[in-house]
Amino acid sequence: MSSKAATLVWVAVAWFAGRLSGADPPRADIANGLIRAGLYLPDPESGYYRATRFDWSGVISSLEYKGHSYFGPWFEKYDPKIHDAIMGPVEEFTTEGPGFGYQDAQPGGTFLRIGVGAVRRPAQPPVERFFTYDIIDHGRWTIQRGPDWIAFTHEMPPTAGYAYVYRKTVRLTKDKPELVLEHSLKNTGRHTISTSVYDHNFFVIDEQPSGPDFVVKFPFDAQADGNLKDILELRDKQVRYRRKLEKNETVITPISGFGQSASDYEIAVENHKTGAGVKVTGDRPLTQVVLWSAPRVLSPEAYVSMKIAPGEVQTWRMAYEFYTLPTGETQ
Repeated sequence: MSSKAATLVWVAVAWFAGRLSGADPPRADIANGLIRAGLYLPDPESGYYRATRFDWSGVISSLEYKGHSYFGPWFEKYDPKIHDAIMGPVEEFTTEGPGFGYQDAQPGGTFLRIGVGAVRRPAQPPVERFFTYDIIDHGRWTIQRGPDWIAFTHEMPPTAGYAYVYRKTVRLTKDKPELVLEHSLKNTGRHTISTSVYDHNFFVIDEQPSGPDFVVKFPFDAQADGNLKDILELRDKQVRYRRKLEKNETVITPISGFGQSASDYEIAVENHKTGAGVKVTGDRPLTQVVLWSAPRVLSPEAYVSMKIAPGEVQTWRMAYEFYTLPTGETQ
């Protein structure tokens, strides 16, 4: 975490909330001589994040490179069961409904959320999309670690005909300013797993407010398909801010224009005031891109899709390359 006072305040708030829950959230640190990162670990009793939207593994609470910070708290209210009270490049596995087997589950029955576990279908359909469900079976989490990597394995027994072994490794590349997320998902159930998974990213770069100092770059002729309000504009393959976001204000837009090659999965976020930059690349073709931002956070969300038959395994990978640029550089 940065040593700036504002970050210390946010860390103190998160720490105090964890104390109220009865235990400090388990965590781990990794480093490679260039990057230092802190992670929260999945834990059903005292984990920092215990909601049911995002995969519990690989929650990166802080990452520092050359004096710049890239992740951290961005929300004003913390509770472990709030769906987006989470930090870092976290992922959600989406389906046509709230989860795998939801449509066939009776009220009180169970369905599956990948990276979370088996959850209960409520008596009444939730009004909001990101409802936090009761978790019936957390499955089995296994964690292995080294000085510059940490691997999470989540095994779920059959729930409504769905089961899986999911593995996610967070790795810092040797002698490079790069973080790599390596994934594998094995279908051990009897139904095909069809899903789109995206990384929310939640960039909090140098604690800078979302505004004109930021730019988001794409390698393709990007088009914004949503309401940019008077906040965003898109030109020259870049999304720029026309002004800062005010308190409680958000903006969201789908981004189109990408092709069917994985080479289009290359998204850069830069702050031209502090000189911090990060480029995210993936090894699978994009199927959807959404840009979402709030006053303290910027999130380009890149989706990839997969269909995994029983007994099959799919793998995918993302790399985060961190870099610096001259401050005050013309955007």
